[in-house]
Amino acid sequence: MAALTNAEIAAALEEIADILDFQGANPFRVRAYRNAARTVGEMTESVADLVEKDQGNLLGLPGIGKDLAEKIATLARSGSLPLLEELRSQVPEGVLDLLKVPGLGPKRAATLYRELGVTDLEELRQACLEHRVRQLKGFGEKTEAAILEGLDLATQATQRMYWAVADQIAQSILQHMEACKGIRSMQFAGSYRRGKETVGDLDLLVVADDATRVMDHFGRFSGVEKVLARGDTKMSVRLQIGLQVDLRNVPEESFGAALQYFTGSKEHNIVLRGRAKERGLKVNEYGVFAGEKRIAGRTEEEVYAALGLPWIPPELREAREEFAWADSGILPTLVELSDIRGDLHVHSTWTDGTASIEEMARAAKARGLSYIAITDHSKRVSMVGGLDADRLRQQWQEIDQINRRLKGFRILKGVEVDILEEGGLDLPDEVLAEADWVVASIHYGQNQSREKITRRVLEALENPYVSCFAHPTGRLIGKRKPYQIDLDAVIRKAAELGKMLELNAHPQRLDLDDVACAAAKKHGVLVVIATDAHSIDGLEALRFGVLQARRGGLSKADVANTRSWPELKQLLNRRS
Repeated sequence: MAALTNAEIAAALEEIADILDFQGANPFRVRAYRNAARTVGEMTESVADLVEKDQGNLLGLPGIGKDLAEKIATLARSGSLPLLEELRSQVPEGVLDLLKVPGLGPKRAATLYRELGVTDLEELRQACLEHRVRQLKGFGEKTEAAILEGLDLATQATQRMYWAVADQIAQSILQHMEACKGIRSMQFAGSYRRGKETVGDLDLLVVADDATRVMDHFGRFSGVEKVLARGDTKMSVRLQIGLQVDLRNVPEESFGAALQYFTGSKEHNIVLRGRAKERGLKVNEYGVFAGEKRIAGRTEEEVYAALGLPWIPPELREAREEFAWADSGILPTLVELSDIRGDLHVHSTWTDGTASIEEMARAAKARGLSYIAITDHSKRVSMVGGLDADRLRQQWQEIDQINRRLKGFRILKGVEVDILEEGGLDLPDEVLAEADWVVASIHYGQNQSREKITRRVLEALENPYVSCFAHPTGRLIGKRKPYQIDLDAVIRKAAELGKMLELNAHPQRLDLDDVACAAAKKHGVLVVIATDAHSIDGLEALRFGVLQARRGGLSKADVANTRSWPELKQLLNRRS
C-alpha cells in the first residue's frame, strides 16, 4: 500500500471534522481537525515522506499536536484510520453531502436527518418540493427556497474535485507509471490539462509497444479501488478518492491527434472539425486525413498546422476567442509562473496567519519573489483579531525593522480593509494613506441585494487609497455561490479609475474566474494574481492563479505583479 497524497490525507481529516460537527461534538475538537486538514492540504512537502523519516516531524507543523500527529501518520502509512471508519459507521452514507448545500451548516443538516429522515441530496430535494422543510422550527419558506436553489451546486460538488487536488493525484499516477518500462510518451489530457477549476475525471494517454504490461502496471497503482473496464488498449479505474481515471494506449503516429482530441474542449473540437471540413479534410483522434491518407497526427503542432493554425495553448481551448486570435496572428503569449515578481495578498500571525511576517517574507524570497504585501485583516473581522489603526501602525513599524535586515527583498506595508455593510471602509483615510498597498474586500453583508453590494464596491474603488478589490465575487467553488454583484460595472469603474482587480489564487476561490479575467483584459484593467496565503505553504497557490489567468488569455503585461515593486509603485502613483 503506497502512501496517501497530502490531498487524500487532508480530505480524510476534513471528513472527520464534518462527521464530528454533524454529531454536535466539541467545537474545539472539530476546529482542530479542520485546521489540520488545512495545514496538510497547503503543504508542498509530502506528509508521507515526513512520516517515513520521523513521525516527530509532524509536531512542528501549525496546530498539529501528538494525538493528531499519530492519526496523520497512521493515515499516511496505511491509507486508513480506525477513527474515521468508526465515525463513518455512525452516519448513513450520503448524509454528509447535505453539508455541501450552501448555508446548510451541521446543526441544520442534523435536524433534517433527525426530524425528516433525510439521508442524501435527492431526499432533501424531495422534502423541499413537498414543503416539509419549511415546517421545521428555525427553517421557514425562505430557507427552504435557498436550500432548493443550492442543491444543484451541492450535487456538482459531489461529482468534481478541485484542480489542485486532481493535480496531486495526477502527479502520483505519473510517478507510478514512470517505473513501467517501454512507455515512450505519456501525458494527461481532458479538463485537467486545460486547467479547469474542477475536474470530473482524468484521461491519461500513453505510447508503448506492450499495452498489456502498461495496463497491468496501471492497475497496481495504490489508489485504485476498482477496475471498471479493460480492453486491448483502454482501461478505466475508479480510485479510492472517487475519481475515475481512463488510460489509453495510442499509436505513436496518432499521439498528437489523440492528445488534442481528448484534451478538448468539446466546443473547441467542433470548430476544428468544421475547419477541417472546409479544407476537404477530416480530423479525429487518429489524425488529420486527406481521404484515406493521414497527413498529420504525431504532434499537436502538426494537427493545428494542417488546419492552418498555430498551436493553441490548452488553457485557451474553450471556443471563445482563440480561433479569432490565431487567424489574426495575435494569439497571446500567456503569463508564466516565472513572470510573477511579488505576492500582494499575504496574512501573518498578526491576525489569522500561521507564520510571522519575517517567516512569510523569507519563504517568499526563497520561492524567487522580490516582494510581498502583508495584508492582515482590518478590525471589522473581529473573529480573527482584525487590526485597528494603532495595531496596524505597530505592525508597519515591525515591517520597517524587518526590511532593514532583509537584502534583495521588500515587504510592503498593506492591509485588507473591509468594505462595511452600509458602505465606507473599516479604517480612516489618514491611516490608509500611510500604506504601500490597500486591498479592499467584502466579508460581511454578502446576502445584500445586487444594487447594494455593487454600490458598496464602486464607492470603495473611488477611495483614492484603495489599490485593488480582492476576491471580487466572494465565491467558494462548489461551496458558496458568488454574491450578487454587477461585475461589469465594477470592471468599468476599475478601468475608469485605474484600479486593479484580484485573481485570488486559492484553489477554492480562483476569483476572478477565467471569463472575468478576459473581461478585465478587454477593458485594460490590470489583474493581480495573489495567494491570500495564511501560511508558508499557502504561497504555493500562485501557480493555481497563473493557470486561471492563462485560461482568461492574460499575458505578462495584463498582470500587475509581473512588475518590480518600483515599477508597480510608479504605476500606482500615476493612477492615484
